[in-house]
Amino acid sequence: MSRSGRVPAVLAAGAACAGAAHWAFVTPAGLPARESAPQLRATARGSNAEAPKMTGSSVLPTGALFVAAAAASVAVARRAEGEVAVKKKGVKVVHGQEIPWNIFSPKAPYQGKVVKNQKHAQTLTTPTGDANWETTHLTFDHGGNVPYLEGQSIGIIAPGPDKKGETPARIRLYSIASSAVGDDETSKTVSLCVKRVVDLNKEHVNREVGEDKPDKAGTHFPEDKVYRGVCSNHICDLSVGDDVMITGPTGAEMLLPEDPEANIVMLATGTGIAPMRSYMRLLFNDKAGANADGSRKFKGLAWLFMGVPFAKSLLYDDEHTEYKTKYPDQFKFDYAVSREDKNAVGQKMYIQTKMAEYAEELWEMMQSPKTHIYMCGLKGMEAGMAECFGPIAEKAGVNWLEFAKAMKKADRYHVEVY
Repeated sequence: MSRSGRVPAVLAAGAACAGAAHWAFVTPAGLPARESAPQLRATARGSNAEAPKMTGSSVLPTGALFVAAAAASVAVARRAEGEVAVKKKGVKVVHGQEIPWNIFSPKAPYQGKVVKNQKHAQTLTTPTGDANWETTHLTFDHGGNVPYLEGQSIGIIAPGPDKKGETPARIRLYSIASSAVGDDETSKTVSLCVKRVVDLNKEHVNREVGEDKPDKAGTHFPEDKVYRGVCSNHICDLSVGDDVMITGPTGAEMLLPEDPEANIVMLATGTGIAPMRSYMRLLFNDKAGANADGSRKFKGLAWLFMGVPFAKSLLYDDEHTEYKTKYPDQFKFDYAVSREDKNAVGQKMYIQTKMAEYAEELWEMMQSPKTHIYMCGLKGMEAGMAECFGPIAEKAGVNWLEFAKAMKKADRYHVEVY
């Protein structure tokens, strides 16, 4: 999922106001590691991953999986009520814990390189008839210099010019779609899920009639006035071996809890699937999320609700099917295909429509302090939650908006929308 260089209010709040429970990757000096507490993320001990190293900094461990913190236990630090200061360059201190933070800036970005992803083709979707049908999966080699956590974002700087004429273009933030160790589990790559933005005959135009040329996927619209998103088209047109300018990482709103028995309910529209994929890779795929005997550290339930307009727009269905097959008691997924499916009373199938089919079960889950809600995608998702759960909350003598507010205060309700 992408955001503009101006960080949206929700993201800014989550990023600037850290809180009482986010993944940490370094145990601060003077604080004992809580080795006895079970953790979702594996430590570097026993891992074959080589540690990313940061040039010019003595803050970060070497010789071990950077994001796992070598000898440090994984801890949590959630959003604080007030702003939390950055204690050291490249990290943000959140309630005594450190997470990677803006190691690279727009003025001094990291030059990564596009590499081939061994699992996914660059284009994930097939034409639907819409101009902006294409969603891509891109992987960048960062050499271990841009460590990040599941749920964070990186910035990409396109050559430009952007719609304001700036060259290079203003930074664009994208939710990371790979787990902290990367799709190749080397801790040296990062992957993004990016939708190519193409608008026809609308207010903003950067190609007049006859000027639009075929993009990498072969799509073009010579008979229309076209606006192509500068950064999304830059990313989608990249090829293996191309350089890419990376900033970050940033973001603290969408980080996972440390409790391995937590329940994770995920709501994603389109490329809002990106952070959810990063979670699921850790929970169900990576060695970093496994015990020494091969069992998974995660013991809770992960339930994904994904909304797209067309079945051809579904993303990572092969992975979801694999997780469901391997872990049927721990993973569920439901799709809402709005332009093709309807519910029993003929309503279009949006996420809230699909969730309504399980409203009682989900409401009961939300009563547990172990249940976390994660939303990423279109802004209307929060209104959809109110539509779905308002009546059942009222029936229980509870105001849904107050209930959701209480979940947010307890750091169990995580939202990143645009």
